Amino acid sequence: MALSPRVRDAIGLLARLVLGVTLVVAGALKVTAPNTSARAVQAYQLLPFDVAAYIGYGLPIVEIIVGVLLVLGLFTRFSAVVGSLLMVAFIIGIASAWARGLSIDCGCFGNGGTIAAAQTQYPQEIARDAGLLLCGLWLVIRPRTMFGLERTLFGNER
Repeated sequence: MALSPRVRDAIGLLARLVLGVTLVVAGALKVTAPNTSARAVQAYQLLPFDVAAYIGYGLPIVEIIVGVLLVLGLFTRFSAVVGSLLMVAFIIGIASAWARGLSIDCGCFGNGGTIAAAQTQYPQEIARDAGLLLCGLWLVIRPRTMFGLERTLFGNER
């Protein structure tokens, strides 16, 4: 049974809000502590130390901008592509840390850095980010949603 356009629009709204609010909250919790955010990215040991720091400084700002665009429903497909790419990067980073036996907090919502091995939550973090990735992919494929500014500003055919 095919879903009606209205149901697909509602699913899109839900996907847009779940991914958008998550990104805004994650970015907002990190933006006021840039050194902590930088240390969280450095803890993954995937990039040169200084490059990881710069990414840590910039990531919260990108998360907030993309999240706000998604919540507003503006430039939805572009924002969903960026949000999806962020989720892919986060999944790769977490899986890499897990595979290499690192014991780190993902830093997704602040904090980050080394923790006790028993405190790691890699499977849950990967599952969460995979769910958020699905929200982003839905919006990449079908960016039309209910109550989006894009629809109001640019019409129904966009």
